[in-house]
Amino acid sequence: MTATTLPRLGGFSLGMIGLELRRLLRNKRTVIFTLVLPAAFFLLFGTSADYQTERVGDGNVTGYVLVSMAVYGAMLATTSGGAMVSIERAAGWSRQLRLTPLKPAAYVAIKIVIAMVIGAVSVAVVNVVGALAGADLPAGAWIGCALLSWACALVFAAFGLFMGYLLPSENVMQILGPVLAILSFAGGLFVPADQLGSTFATIAKFTPVYGVGELARYPLTHSGDVWQAVLNVAIWTAVFSAGAMWRFRRDTARV
Repeated sequence: MTATTLPRLGGFSLGMIGLELRRLLRNKRTVIFTLVLPAAFFLLFGTSADYQTERVGDGNVTGYVLVSMAVYGAMLATTSGGAMVSIERAAGWSRQLRLTPLKPAAYVAIKIVIAMVIGAVSVAVVNVVGALAGADLPAGAWIGCALLSWACALVFAAFGLFMGYLLPSENVMQILGPVLAILSFAGGLFVPADQLGSTFATIAKFTPVYGVGELARYPLTHSGDVWQAVLNVAIWTAVFSAGAMWRFRRDTARV
């Protein structure tokens, strides 16, 4: 009798990541939406002459809007990347995967890595557009804000994956698009929370967008409670990741 060799790391591998990335890139509409929309919003809302001369922290208001739109782009891209799992559910592919030695944690990790790759591209596009359109940040702040915009969007890669298992495939992005916009307003990404009153500012601190925005803007503004923001990102990432693994097991339980 031949012994069965189980894959290392539960099936997490570069080959699997490459395969999943090629599958995601075939969805041109989603890729274009996540790359073009945040840059268009930046050009629409962040490039007025007043914003280019008014200062915020170490840069100008255009730079501040740039960071916010980079965060929004990373949110859109990572959520979309994670939510693509809903299409696999509709096709029965996720249940087929349950017949393989692929572990739920490895599957979730692969999906999150793919979402983060797309998120990195979205952040890069917004920053290139910002550099050409009048954003002014010191080099160190620019790099720090870009890296934090991308890294902290991990919470939304997990969120997209969780929602991809929770919502029907034909409606997932139609629902998540408005949800992300509402969360962005509620979390103080589009308008600083402290400008909308103390009650709103308190509510904002409990939303998953709050921590991402605060950390991403910190190299520019040097303001805000960093540890509170870190805790916010860590808790929401853990909650959404656990939810995604729970839904994966439940969705594929009957094979």
